[in-house]
Amino acid sequence: MTQDNRKPLDTPEANGWHWQTNILHADTQLPAGFAAMPVPVARASTVIFPDLAAMRALDWKNDSQWRYGLHATPTSMELMRRLAALEGGKHCLLFPSGLAAISNVYFGLVKSGDDVLIPDNAYSPNREHGDWLAESFGITVRYYDPMIGNGIGALIQPNTKVIWLEAPGSVTMEVPDVPAIARAARERGVLTAIDNTYSAGLAFRPFDHGVDISVQALTKYQSGGSDVLMGAVVTVDDDVHHRLKRARMRMGVGVSVDDCSLVLRSLPNMQLRFEAHDRAAMTLATWLETRHEIAAVLHPAFEDCPGHQHFRRDFSGAGGLFSVVFDERYSQAQIDAFIEALRLFKIGFSWGGAHSLVVPYRVPSMRTATPWPHKGALVRFYIGLEDVRDLQADIEASLKAHLGA
Repeated sequence: MTQDNRKPLDTPEANGWHWQTNILHADTQLPAGFAAMPVPVARASTVIFPDLAAMRALDWKNDSQWRYGLHATPTSMELMRRLAALEGGKHCLLFPSGLAAISNVYFGLVKSGDDVLIPDNAYSPNREHGDWLAESFGITVRYYDPMIGNGIGALIQPNTKVIWLEAPGSVTMEVPDVPAIARAARERGVLTAIDNTYSAGLAFRPFDHGVDISVQALTKYQSGGSDVLMGAVVTVDDDVHHRLKRARMRMGVGVSVDDCSLVLRSLPNMQLRFEAHDRAAMTLATWLETRHEIAAVLHPAFEDCPGHQHFRRDFSGAGGLFSVVFDERYSQAQIDAFIEALRLFKIGFSWGGAHSLVVPYRVPSMRTATPWPHKGALVRFYIGLEDVRDLQADIEASLKAHLGA
């Protein structure tokens, strides 16, 4: 008969603890000398302190101290460090979406009785957020001409706390004079916040132009895979950072460190992807400008785009996003049929991923401060990483089929 040398399940291990206890209290430190290229994924809700003195010495303003997994782990801290460095900032906070990042700016800096200025070409959810604050929280929200430049000074009131910018407008593509607006705001003690998602922080560095706060949707180029929702707020001033950080803590906002790891994985090749999108978009925009169906191509790198001189002065690239205005003789139904017949361009919001996208917009319904000069339908294209010849053929075939080209 074979002897059974197995230990009973309730037999203590060498250290005197039961195996179940040892599983829970195993030494999880990486061995000395181990190194790898990826950033380790540190998942945590509870953060362990070495002693009570360390726990009691916590200072929420100290970004290098661990407090709770909701606020940061080494994985999310590394992503924040890299994003701040990318834009030339000092601090970064992460949020579960770009809109959540915008919301944090409002709740961190504005209270009842304050005034906010938003450009008329702003990202629609930002406008809707501003309108909601005005309706429910006693905030005054006013919309201004994005091409106002130094004239913004005349709109600033004693209770104006934040001036938003978007460069360029993510649908209508006007490029504001960011330094002029930032300078006028700073002279009057007003903070400026820019939605810098269009440039991904690669083609435009807002802090070099006097802006106080940069907001981005990391959902776009930083992720690159159309599979992550995340946002970031980058700042240079300690006090502004602390005000935003406190609002983030009070609202219980956090992000998945697994999502952080996906963005960290994509950051090293973001510049290459951005440049590839830029080249392809320029090729297609230049071709579309020759088409008789198109009344205007709205691309900041084109001389007739409003604010092109600001783009040429302040930007180093454009990425994959631009819009076109169709000739007014085409009905919305024809434009819709054109869009739905495209095979490679998928209908969907957002951008920054590998796949090309297309969305129609009714611009007059999106503006309240400035008239829209075009009569034809506007369609926004995002140019992905497909072969540009295939994308051109796709557009051409749909134009021919539905607009009589």
